[in-house]
Amino acid sequence: MCGVLPTLSGQSSEARLLTVAAGRRIALIISSLNYGGAEMQATVLANGLSRSGRTVSLLVSYSYGGALRERVSADVRLHCLGRRSRWDVIRLLRTLFLVLAEEKPDVLYAFLPGANLAACLAKLRFPQLKVTWGVRASNVELGHYDWGARLSYWLERRFSRWPQLIISNSVAGRRNAVAHGFPDNDRFIVIPNGIDVERFRPDPEQRKVVRAEWRISPQETLVGIVGRLDPMKDHATFLEAAAKVAQRKQEMRFVSIGTGPQYYATLLRERASGLGLDQRMIWAGPRSDLPAVYNALDLLVSSSAFGEGFSNVLGEAMACSVPCVATDVGDAREILGEDGLLVPPRDSELLAMGILRMVERIHLDELGIRARLRQRVVENFEVEALVRRTNEALEAIP
Repeated sequence: MCGVLPTLSGQSSEARLLTVAAGRRIALIISSLNYGGAEMQATVLANGLSRSGRTVSLLVSYSYGGALRERVSADVRLHCLGRRSRWDVIRLLRTLFLVLAEEKPDVLYAFLPGANLAACLAKLRFPQLKVTWGVRASNVELGHYDWGARLSYWLERRFSRWPQLIISNSVAGRRNAVAHGFPDNDRFIVIPNGIDVERFRPDPEQRKVVRAEWRISPQETLVGIVGRLDPMKDHATFLEAAAKVAQRKQEMRFVSIGTGPQYYATLLRERASGLGLDQRMIWAGPRSDLPAVYNALDLLVSSSAFGEGFSNVLGEAMACSVPCVATDVGDAREILGEDGLLVPPRDSELLAMGILRMVERIHLDELGIRARLRQRVVENFEVEALVRRTNEALEAIP
């Protein structure tokens, strides 16, 4: 799906890639450096492209004081565009144009609808700029969000023929976008996310530390959900399934890692209490030590109802050798392979059955499953594969 690199005789494949990569400067634009799937991937990709020999700038719309800032390589040129609110568009564009004039990138790679639209306006100001869009979601149910979000998605569809390249991180995301008006041609490709398998790896010591913090005994099975508190992630169905599982197995405990709007967090906590989960449920909030968190789990659940493209959570948990149960949303099926377990979305009974079934499967073949999960990520979704595929795609832009 990506372009073929030109042949440079007398050089190794790695040297050829470095030589070609150095030929174009690239800027990536993202909303923030707070924890999130798109934000994490933008950071990982910026670092990787810099390692490959490119001159890389990372442009952050809002304050770049988020938790991911410390993960940005010193070789990546970091810029804050100073945006203060969703409606602070004039300031965003003015600063963006100044930074682009200073950095002179050949390619501007945007993540998420707002950044995609800003990139199109940047091309009006800099006609020679090669614009690449990132599509990070699939079938988003816009009725759950405000009119501003709906307007952004509508405008994105209308302007989707402007960029020279569109990269979706999932087959499901590309399929959904095409169904809603995006171009169905070879300028719209799929490159899966990259998982840092050196950072996300099995670690028994980290497991002990976090489980001790949460007071989880060795005899208890800990089931976790990792993700922002958002209707897309469908924590309500997870809680209902957890209550059903808790009624059948006394040794089960549950944890939610992530944050969200206070009113929504309160609703979820009240729902958990009403389901009798007060003594079984841990609300851990946001955590910066995600590798340790994954290692503390016996099982990860992704209960998303819609919108997922490539779920970082699944890939990261698998890299830590943690078995997963997921709803059949986005590219979960492609990520998990044969050692994961899929259930339909919004069905708490089937999700509960899936959790119980996976726990039994782990007991029967724990070492085999865990080893195969990590190996699948290493072979298919490692960061360097993301960087290589992206470099090839960017070099193929006319």
